[in-house]
Formats: sequence, structure tokens, C-alpha cells
Amino acid sequence: MHGHSLGAQLTIFIVISLALMIIDHRGGYLDTARVILSTIVSPLHYAVDIPIQIFHWTNDHIISHASLIKENTHLRHQLFLNQAKLRKFSDLEAENNRLRQLLGSAEKIDEQVLITELLAVDMDPFSRRVVLNKGTQDGVAIGHSLIDIKGVMGQVIRVGPFFSTALLITDPSHALPVQVNRNGLRSIALGTGIQDLLELSHVPTNGDLNIGDILVTSGLGGKFPSGYPVGEITHIKRDTGQPFAKILVKPYAWLERNREALLVKQKTHTPIENIVP
Repeated sequence: MHGHSLGAQLTIFIVISLALMIIDHRGGYLDTARVILSTIVSPLHYAVDIPIQIFHWTNDHIISHASLIKENTHLRHQLFLNQAKLRKFSDLEAENNRLRQLLGSAEKIDEQVLITELLAVDMDPFSRRVVLNKGTQDGVAIGHSLIDIKGVMGQVIRVGPFFSTALLITDPSHALPVQVNRNGLRSIALGTGIQDLLELSHVPTNGDLNIGDILVTSGLGGKFPSGYPVGEITHIKRDTGQPFAKILVKPYAWLERNREALLVKQKTHTPIENIVP
């Protein structure tokens, strides 16, 4: 019986539904009710759609944030590389300028010259020596002079097949014959072991020397060609109780700060003497 009543009820509902559909199709009597129901149900549509919108917004935000982080990292790396390239280009430009200056200096020198690179500086505080990247295979020999675009740096004292060692003019064992460019007064410039400092030897207290006088190589002894700039007198101390004045000289050459230099072969080669390797 219970099953028959459910079937009857279902039949009744179907008949009523069909009747309402026919009436609404022909007369549109349920439009008002449909609008009312749609207005009531519409907030539910929005409520159901909110989680979906939140999901899409969060997903887009996460993707955008990750994309921005990735792009920012790429741009930061690109900036670093560009800065490194710019620094390298600046170094290359400075090096090219130095090489052009060296080549310009070489054109003014009558002797044979060879561009060399300084590979290392002796770290001994009581020694001033540098290692060069040229050796006997390049024609380097003991006694060749080392200069830069400013002036005299030193002289080769040891040579190997691919490398050589030069003694700088500031080494305590080095002595360089010089003369005052203004009046031709001769002296010996001794190395002090201090960077950028020479001292003139045995100059009488009444010697015609002034601060600012320029010293050049005299060519005596055959160790260096004559006429190369050496340095400038920066200090003179005359003591009437002493036979010789104390005179200090600042070398023109950059010495231990150079990267490139010129090796000069004298026209008449004389082996180096009185220098302790």
C-alpha cells in the first residue's frame, strides 16, 4: 500500500508539473515567480562562486609573485654581469692607453726595445725586485734596462728561457749614475729599500742643487743609456758640520705599480757590475 501511494503521489506531481509548464508556455503566468525566485537565489550563486574566485586570485598572485622573483633574480644577475664587463672594458681601455704610451715612448728611443709585463714583485721588505714575462727566447739579456713611460725602473740581473728578474733602482744594492739636467752635475743615486725614494751619494754641501731639479741617467759605467729621466729632488739638508749634503729623490717611474714596461738593449752592451743578485 505504501508503495502504491508513493507512485500515485509521483504521478500527481508529474501531472501538475506538466500542467504548469503548459500554462506558463502559453500565458507566461510564472514569469513573476521566476524573477522573484532568481532574485532570492542569486546571492547563493555569488556565495558559491567566491571560493572559486579566491582560488583563481590566489593562484594568479602566487604565479605573478614567483614570476617577479624569477625576473628580478635574472635582472640582478644580468646587472652583475654587465657591471663586471664594464669594469673589464675599463681595465682594457686603461691597458690600451698604457700600451699606446709605451709604444709612443719606444718610438722616441734609439735603442732596441721590447714590451714586457710584470708578473710578480719580490715581497722581501729589504729587496726591490720584479719578475718579467720575457726571457732569453725573447732576446733578453743581463744588463738590459727596464723603463716605463715616466722614467728608469731598474735593470735585468737574472735571465731564464721564459722569465727574467730585474733589480729596481730603489733596491739597497743598486747604484745609478745620474746627472742634474739643469747644470750637468753628476752623482750616484742609491736605492734606499723604500718604495719611491732614492738618495744622492757624496754631494758636497755647497753643490749647486735645488729642490725640484730633474735627474737623468748620465750613461757613465755603461749600465744605463744616457738621458733617461730618473727622478726629482724633493729634499735637501745641508749641515755645515758635515762634508756632504743629504739629498732625497723621488723616482719618476711607477716601479712596483706598473703592469707593463719596456726592456731597453743598449747599443753597446756592458755586463752589469757591483750588483748583488
